[in-house]
Amino acid sequence: MTITERFRLAIAYFQATYPEAKTELEYTNPFELMVAVILSAQCTDKRVNIITPPLMKEFPDAASMAKAEPEEIFEFIKSCTYPNSKAKHLSEMSRMLISDFNGIVPSELKSLMRLPGVGRKSANVISSVVFRKPVIAVDTHVFRVANRIGLVRNAKTPLSVELQLTNNFPAEIINEAHHWLILHGRYICKARNPLCSKCGLTEICSYYRKLYKK
Repeated sequence: MTITERFRLAIAYFQATYPEAKTELEYTNPFELMVAVILSAQCTDKRVNIITPPLMKEFPDAASMAKAEPEEIFEFIKSCTYPNSKAKHLSEMSRMLISDFNGIVPSELKSLMRLPGVGRKSANVISSVVFRKPVIAVDTHVFRVANRIGLVRNAKTPLSVELQLTNNFPAEIINEAHHWLILHGRYICKARNPLCSKCGLTEICSYYRKLYKK
């Protein structure tokens, strides 16, 4: 099976299975998504969605959060993973938004990656979700699913996965593709005990073939 055919079949399945795929992080504006994405590192979206409403009520924009000390922010986010470092990142990120970007979340990848707490994956999430840029953020779900199905080859780093997926998914559906892979990894193609019996991609899945069709 060619890589083009594999992508064609995978896209058809994902479009039918996840027709309204979108981020499960709840937000109302770009700054709130930025905060949520920083908090989501090694933390569930469900937990982040519990934390962000009271946090954003207290600090609704970059200007108000920039005035807060990390210790103040910590009190609102202490139930998430690594709250000390994330509180520091949120404080510094907000201050840089004010000093360097007039309080406005930038749309360019390089500018986003300048912000404390924002790596390439987080920057791609914001670029894709808020600004609809044709980029794919590679988290653990995307990395695992892409490799298991066989959508990427010899991809041992997140950047390699990102580049191969970007080259093979049509630009007009890349934003959705990011969410397809996340949702599939979160609910079906789990890290432990993947639910292959509930998956419609077994006929094209390299992982399934190796596991059950030796």
